[in-house]
Amino acid sequence: RAVTYDRRARGSSGDARGSTPEREAEDLAAVIAAVGGDVVVLGHSSGAVLTLFAASLGVPMRALFLSEPPFLFGEQEDVDLADRLQALVDAGSLEDAVATFQIEGVGLPREMVEGMRAAGQLAGLTALAQSTVYDTLLTRQVSTPTKAMLGVSQPVTIMRGEQTFPVLITAADRLANVLEGAELVIVPESVMHRPDPVATARVIRERL
Repeated sequence: RAVTYDRRARGSSGDARGSTPEREAEDLAAVIAAVGGDVVVLGHSSGAVLTLFAASLGVPMRALFLSEPPFLFGEQEDVDLADRLQALVDAGSLEDAVATFQIEGVGLPREMVEGMRAAGQLAGLTALAQSTVYDTLLTRQVSTPTKAMLGVSQPVTIMRGEQTFPVLITAADRLANVLEGAELVIVPESVMHRPDPVATARVIRERL
């Protein structure tokens, strides 16, 4: 079976203001314990960063599948971004927080994001505004994978689409080069940071 959960400040999950990457790793550990403890973990985007980070802290998992993890390896970092996002959230400027995160945190073209705003698409993402702060804190803290993250003992599969954002192609390929024993799998069906569920399930099933 597959079990999904909403991370902090997402979906039906609550929030504890001031959450840290370590607390999010504890959340993942709690979910794993609740479902019996013998699991493989699939993380997408910042969830992939969290998966590898949690494994490095000893959260038990049999294998890791990392889908387009946005490791920046210390490049293009803005140390003030999380604080600015939190200020926007606290001021109630939720669309601005989401837009700022997409432009400065994810690296989407400003014209694309403003087009999404004009089309009303950002309004549907405002519920995730607080989570952009936590994503930024996580990816800043481990922008470059730590020695412990690169030394995890479990099998690691890194997945990315052929057509996705260049920064994510660079991140996935670079992680595969520095994480000894990791397998890089290019999934043609996954396009522009949207993992195809059938193809992703196939990759996981073939390796289990």
